[in-house]
Amino acid sequence: MAAPGFWDNQEKARGVVVELKSLKALLKPLDEALAASEDLGVMIEMAEEDASFASEVPRQLEKLDKMVDDLELKALLNGPMDANSALLSINARDGGTDAHDWAEMLLRMYINWAQNEDYDVELLDRQDNEEAGINSACIAVRGPMAYGYLKGEEGVHRLVRISPFNSEGKRQTSFASVDVTPEVDDSINIEIDWENDVREDTFRASGAGGQHVNKTSSAIRLTHIPTGEVVQCQNERSQHKNRATAHKMLLAALARREVKKREEEQAAKYNLKPKTGFGAQIRNYFLHPDQRVKDARTGHLIGSFHSVLDGNIQPFLDAYLRWRVEN
Repeated sequence: MAAPGFWDNQEKARGVVVELKSLKALLKPLDEALAASEDLGVMIEMAEEDASFASEVPRQLEKLDKMVDDLELKALLNGPMDANSALLSINARDGGTDAHDWAEMLLRMYINWAQNEDYDVELLDRQDNEEAGINSACIAVRGPMAYGYLKGEEGVHRLVRISPFNSEGKRQTSFASVDVTPEVDDSINIEIDWENDVREDTFRASGAGGQHVNKTSSAIRLTHIPTGEVVQCQNERSQHKNRATAHKMLLAALARREVKKREEEQAAKYNLKPKTGFGAQIRNYFLHPDQRVKDARTGHLIGSFHSVLDGNIQPFLDAYLRWRVEN
């Protein structure tokens, strides 16, 4: 990074900065744990000579135990792309207007979590629904281990509540799906015949963005014909920038496809076939009859619905990492 001309290629430079952050995210807590271990050893020696230090030993031991626990969790992020940033897409499913509102609530939840964890967040695409909420949205969560933490969020999320869109005040069940892919750059070894296998469509961006956005066909949609993967980007006013981002999104989707294929092959060895359709939700969010959020895989439960929607999902992410090792 100190080399002359490092910042001449902005995109390559940002990749190096992200790599440095990923290394620091592992090395810094490791150094802190080693230092805390040495401090504990010194404190125990001092306690043997002076009983007044003995009361500090349990506190220091508890602190070190927490550090080691956090390091063990990070050690579980050992997948081939776990260190990458993440692209997270949300789509409204069954449930009518409530499902579109629910999808927007999930979008806010993930943005809150990312900001709370000091990740950078960029909105890449957002399709608003005419009545309320969104049809779909895609965000980039950039920082160390973002994909490793978020990959377990992929699946169907179910909300049960008294519908604010139902005049009779009936209970409504809504569904939204979440897809997570690792963000990759052009250095990834994914072969794509851009000329023959990828169809590009341009269209006018929707939603906020000013008159320019709505008057020009700046939004880009790419379809990978052999696999059927579709990505789109409309966040920038520049068609060129949207195209560049869409290219990265397609690379990420195809990279995730390969990772998923390997994971399914591994799961097949242990007869761990994923469920699909109704009842396949990974997490249930209840606002009625009582407030709670429970993960259907790990059994982890948080009794405050609003706390979770404000971004308090790290306990679910940690529980999923441990659950995967145990299963």
